[in-house]
Amino acid sequence: MLFLVFLGVLALVLLIVAGYIITIYNALVSLRNNIDRAWSNIDILLKQRFDELPKLIKVCEGYMQHEQKTLEAVIKARSMVQNARGTKEKLDAQNMLSDTLRSLFMVVERYPDLKADTMFRNLGNRITEIEDQIADRREFFNDSVNLYNIRIEQFPDVLIASTFSFRRRSLWKINPAHRQDVEVSFQHM
Repeated sequence: MLFLVFLGVLALVLLIVAGYIITIYNALVSLRNNIDRAWSNIDILLKQRFDELPKLIKVCEGYMQHEQKTLEAVIKARSMVQNARGTKEKLDAQNMLSDTLRSLFMVVERYPDLKADTMFRNLGNRITEIEDQIADRREFFNDSVNLYNIRIEQFPDVLIASTFSFRRRSLWKINPAHRQDVEVSFQHM
């Protein structure tokens, strides 16, 4: 009789331990699959961005060529104002800046319905929207990876994780070069 009680208790303990192991294993599988899903969602957005960029470049090719010349003239005139020393030099530089600004405003006023401008704004807005979604999904991805990494290192999950070869995943980190200040230089042709 005592032996049967002992076997019953032992079977119950083994059942509880097996249930606990299965629960931990399933939770780790779920976390791992959430990471894969998060990456897949980012990948979809990266593909969308990749597909939109050539359209944006195509729209900008002709339109920005003219705009670039006008903007360079404004930048040059502004630089002349900044470097002017005497009264006449300052007036000439201010006049040149006024002329180039007028030219820029004329370009904007002359082509308000330019399809390229509308397409540029639409594509620019679309790419900005995609970038925002990528940033959100990167955050979700990193949260998922962090939660997974914590779980596979905590006791008793570490025992199941090591037994079933659950490996650490890497967080999404930016390239260290992207942390540096951007040097802005306007060179005149």
